[in-house]
Amino acid sequence: METLIPWAQLLAVIEPFYPKGPRGRPPIGRERMLRVYFLQYWYGLADEALEAALYDSQALPGFARIELAAEGVPEAPPFLKFRRRLETHDRCPGLFAAINADRAARGRLLREGTLVDATLIAAPPSPKNKEKNRDPEMHQTKKGHPGYFGMKAPLGADRDSQLVHPVVVTAATGADIPPTAALLHGPEQQVPADAGYTGVEKRTEIGALGRKIDWQSAGKRGTRKALAEGAEQEALKAREQAKASVRAFVEPPFHLLKNIFRQRKVRYRGLAKNGHQLYPLLGRANGVIGGRTVAT
Repeated sequence: METLIPWAQLLAVIEPFYPKGPRGRPPIGRERMLRVYFLQYWYGLADEALEAALYDSQALPGFARIELAAEGVPEAPPFLKFRRRLETHDRCPGLFAAINADRAARGRLLREGTLVDATLIAAPPSPKNKEKNRDPEMHQTKKGHPGYFGMKAPLGADRDSQLVHPVVVTAATGADIPPTAALLHGPEQQVPADAGYTGVEKRTEIGALGRKIDWQSAGKRGTRKALAEGAEQEALKAREQAKASVRAFVEPPFHLLKNIFRQRKVRYRGLAKNGHQLYPLLGRANGVIGGRTVAT
């Protein structure tokens, strides 16, 4: 992360909205707070737990540029204030965009094709809160046998590099197709997608793009079953397997997000707060994926 993240560009994103401190208590340095902010989400720590981890670990304060022998660790309240400042001024998408701009400058985002897919992220269903109700912005849906109460995170990933470029959040009951136009990064000519995106080319916002896109959507399973056994069915099966092998490249970001970074359940109430949380996590996922690509 030290070498893969463009720190200067990220600091420029938050500089206009960071307090200068001409009066009162001098603010903690921007870079230190940004590094601590990333550590909090990468390791899934609450504010107080983050403060304790910076004292207990040797690696974390080193990454945050904190000399424990010469200075103390910032207390928990500044972490909350910094996080809210980024959310209030909508800086989290800007940080993510700066990371992707650096990837594009290094030739990692090829922008020739986009993979689109969505994943469900659960929310606590318990009404044990002051209002005695569940999060009104989360909804119940069903995928397979278990039910899910939470939100959905559709994203677009570069077909060749597997790096995530845009991400949006919707309620779990939201359809996959409506946010598709927001998942495209511009010049791509081909978009592989699963069967949930069948008919996306008919959407008004897709037609308004004014360019031809080859939508490689998965075919309906019933279509293949309706064919008689023979050469035609086998040919259709081979085509679907070829398309599925390309769509599989959208799964590494989901694997990193949910299995490595443990983002299986949202922490906050409301889509906006949880949406902001995805940006540092997917930014780190891009760093991991980009690092693997360079290594190979």
